[in-house]
Amino acid sequence: MLKRLRTDRIDLLYQHRVDPEVPIEDVAGAVNDIMEQGKVLHWGLSELGLQTIRRVHAELPLKSIQNEYSMIWRDPEKDVIPICEELGIGFVTRWPLACQLFTGAIDSNTQFSPSELRARTTRYSPENLPQNLKLVDLIKIWAIRKQASPAQIAIAWLTAQKHWVVPIPGTTQMAHMAQNIGADTIKFSVEEVNEFNKEFDYIQIKGKRLPDFILQFSKVEAPLK
Repeated sequence: MLKRLRTDRIDLLYQHRVDPEVPIEDVAGAVNDIMEQGKVLHWGLSELGLQTIRRVHAELPLKSIQNEYSMIWRDPEKDVIPICEELGIGFVTRWPLACQLFTGAIDSNTQFSPSELRARTTRYSPENLPQNLKLVDLIKIWAIRKQASPAQIAIAWLTAQKHWVVPIPGTTQMAHMAQNIGADTIKFSVEEVNEFNKEFDYIQIKGKRLPDFILQFSKVEAPLK
């Protein structure tokens, strides 16, 4: 695999879901073995319970935790981000653009293919999408104010929360990638973040972030060894 990637090591290796059948200490031991071989430099985890974070970090320090975090899903602010700050773990946020919602490409008439994850996620359902688009309207107002694109506002808002929060927006087009990178030039002051969040507090987000069959794998605690 490393040869196909044209490298001699993986800089950051993730276990993207906790295996509920395997003690996390065993996972850490296996990763430590390949780190000692020089094949992996750092490692991280995704969608794990709070106690598992502490257990595994004590066993083999984590470099990063990757979870969903965006304007539409701020749950990590309650517990995961505070633990990351306490332990010195970086936080990588996936889906910072809420699966294109914050790009302005989706409106109340948008229909998703039945095979798409969004078609099975209630935050994008016909009943909930119009309400959630109120957040997009707020983002567009700030995009005009900051002379930026809506996507850039969504990314810049995340990086304004903590300097060690790193968004990873996905894209299939070079122009979109360049635009996303340009979000680094958009800065929010503390006063602007507070102002935005105050306006945001009046918007009630509706729907679940994922279908139930996927949510069951979120915040899983690894079994004790």
